[in-house]
Amino acid sequence: MKKEKIIIVEGPQGAGKTTITDYLRNTLPYTNLYRLSGISDSTKSGLEKVNRYYETLLDYMKELENININLLFDRTFFSEEAYCRLGFKEYNFTENYNKFLKKLDNLDFDIYYFNLYLDDESEFEKRLNREGKAEIKYAKFNVENSIKQQNMYKELAKEIEEKTKI
Repeated sequence: MKKEKIIIVEGPQGAGKTTITDYLRNTLPYTNLYRLSGISDSTKSGLEKVNRYYETLLDYMKELENININLLFDRTFFSEEAYCRLGFKEYNFTENYNKFLKKLDNLDFDIYYFNLYLDDESEFEKRLNREGKAEIKYAKFNVENSIKQQNMYKELAKEIEEKTKI
């Protein structure tokens, strides 16, 4: 019997996560798409909230094992770790990140982690300023942040490869 999949797509702003996840959602049968934005509280009190959020999400994934549905995520706790390491949050998430990574790795799914990035960093400006791009008031979309995020996601991808079977 074929195992269900968890597909996680991560990467910096402007790398194409939404485009790819929309395509996958419409291409892979029996696939639910989850587009996560994290927790708005970036203060130290936000750490408790974000931990509860991702703990609940991983419990939810566990409940969906072996019921013939694929789970597709546009961002997960990997983004939380990247944003914390880059200093966008006032708390350290690494201990909980490692716990969540282990919990994810132990789920009974085939798990695929995709880290999108642009080889040509000058493309970020075109992508972030393209016509029809959603304008989100609280999000700071800019080329410099996208490049910093891209480098952090590459670092995380190397660590994931070393720590898991994902």
